[in-house]
Amino acid sequence: MTFRHTNRPGFWLGFIDFFTAGLFFLLYMPLGGLQEELDHILGRKTQRYWIAYLLGIPTLFVYTLVWMAQISEELKAIAIDLGLEAPYTSWWHMFGWNLFGCLCFGPMIATKRFFDTLNRIELALNERNTAA
Repeated sequence: MTFRHTNRPGFWLGFIDFFTAGLFFLLYMPLGGLQEELDHILGRKTQRYWIAYLLGIPTLFVYTLVWMAQISEELKAIAIDLGLEAPYTSWWHMFGWNLFGCLCFGPMIATKRFFDTLNRIELALNERNTAA
């Protein structure tokens, strides 16, 4: 698979998502191809975001946050395996910035790091596919 979206602006995507209370990613995950890309990179079919979102409503979105933090940790492991340089996204980076930094751009910082890591992984995988 060749990844086309290797320069997603994570901070601004996080900004939009924060101010729409997660509704933006309900559309962006399937329509932007992000859910399929994550499935391919992680090597498994991930839980659909809309399910994580719905399960997050009664938990004040803690479930959704833990779901995203787990994917962040898996991306970190892949980035390390690919030999990419830090900084990476991680479970604690995603969870901590979203929970404890929610009043000071924390979700945007976490989303930026998430997409920075994802973009670098996709670029590295594209280079491997081109070289092969």
